[in-house]
Amino acid sequence: MNGQQSVNIVMVEDDEGHARLIEKNIRRAGISNAIRHFTDGTSALDYLFHHPEGPAANGPALVLLDLNLPDMSGTDILVRLKEDTSPLRRTPVVVLTTTDDKVEIQRCYDLGCNVYITKPVDYESFAQAIRQLGLFLSVIQVPDPEE
Repeated sequence: MNGQQSVNIVMVEDDEGHARLIEKNIRRAGISNAIRHFTDGTSALDYLFHHPEGPAANGPALVLLDLNLPDMSGTDILVRLKEDTSPLRRTPVVVLTTTDDKVEIQRCYDLGCNVYITKPVDYESFAQAIRQLGLFLSVIQVPDPEE
């Protein structure tokens, strides 16, 4: 994510332990981009679409999305982002969840997710997967929602 404009990472994850592990290992991979963490879908959607510092008003973002949230499904957030008529529909979404059901994986890709990662149960495997995600994030290009 070496573009001219800094890309904010929006993490939607209700498990605080997973959120800390994700951020720690993204940082270990050398990613210094701002990470905004939300524990529910309602506040994440509000930030994405309406907050003055959110991507709708303030430039590109990348969403790390858990599917199992307390107030709505992560797929609801994915649908909302990808069906929107604004440039936000191009926001890259990385689904990062414990759900490994093949039907759910296919559904997320059909709805427009860019990457689907199943969180390993084992701590070290999870940490390694997130470090690899950090390396991936260091080289991807994210579209500017203004274009």
